[in-house]
Amino acid sequence: MEKVMKVALLGFGTVGKGTYRSLTVNAEEITRRTGLRIEVKKILEKKPEAINSGVAPVELFTQDYNEILNDPEIVAVAEILGGREPAATFMLQALAAGKAVVTPNKALVAARYEDFREASEKTGAPFRYEAAVGGAIPVIEVIRHSLWANHFNKIQGIVNGTTNYILTKMDEENMSYEEALRQAQAKGFAEQDPTADVEGIDTANKLCILMLEAWGVYIPPTEIPRVGISGVTKADLEAAAKDHCRIKLIAEAEMLPDGSVKCSVKPTPVPQENPLYGVRNEFNAILLRCNMADDIFLQGRGAGQDPTGSAMASDLIAVCVEKACC
Repeated sequence: MEKVMKVALLGFGTVGKGTYRSLTVNAEEITRRTGLRIEVKKILEKKPEAINSGVAPVELFTQDYNEILNDPEIVAVAEILGGREPAATFMLQALAAGKAVVTPNKALVAARYEDFREASEKTGAPFRYEAAVGGAIPVIEVIRHSLWANHFNKIQGIVNGTTNYILTKMDEENMSYEEALRQAQAKGFAEQDPTADVEGIDTANKLCILMLEAWGVYIPPTEIPRVGISGVTKADLEAAAKDHCRIKLIAEAEMLPDGSVKCSVKPTPVPQENPLYGVRNEFNAILLRCNMADDIFLQGRGAGQDPTGSAMASDLIAVCVEKACC
């Protein structure tokens, strides 16, 4: 007989809707694989357009977080509010109450990682953030478990779809930076204020998380040497092309022989023989250089309702399986 596990969503924007869709559209497949029925019991949301979107029943919504925090049936919480507060407080309260927490909030994870880790260890409540890096790409799961038997020598990645889209359009369609940015905004790939993306801040947050997973080394995003793409010119792209390269915003970290980690975020000429060369438009990709498995290359959609919602749903399912086994 299947076991029912009840969860809550904090926020019902783009990713919240994608998470709910992943859990409901694929409900039978999830149950077949896990023996669990995952039910969304509550959704914290105050915007009428989200509540009345028709994606989820209106009766699931609440504006009172305490209804979720104090409900013993709810075993896991998905934080999809974004920003720093009240997201951080809600997550810490949930962990303190023994509820598992999952989030795609890369800036918050990178900034407050130690706080969340300590809160998780104190109660044993799982804390997962697969969707924070690479959207649908399961890179954290691969680093944590699939490649347990490996030491990571280097990580290289294109982990921001906005900048990759802009550089692709500049390179392949001869667009100006400004024109490519406007098109990225029109398609919803870039925010109206694109600073976090185009100046590499988002990428630095993600690289911080990847280094934590690969080596247990915490380098704050503000201390990662960082250059954005706003200064990349057509002349730069043409010069790279002459050397059979393409310029990409690359997050890179390398473990040096003395045990220290060298890292950076910057526009980098990528040669044809590197699989990152062929990653186009809004796609993300990560190249893991391992001492036993050699090179592992992962590529997929790094943002969007369903890809990111898929990663969030997978994290929710994983923590529910963990809870069910306890």
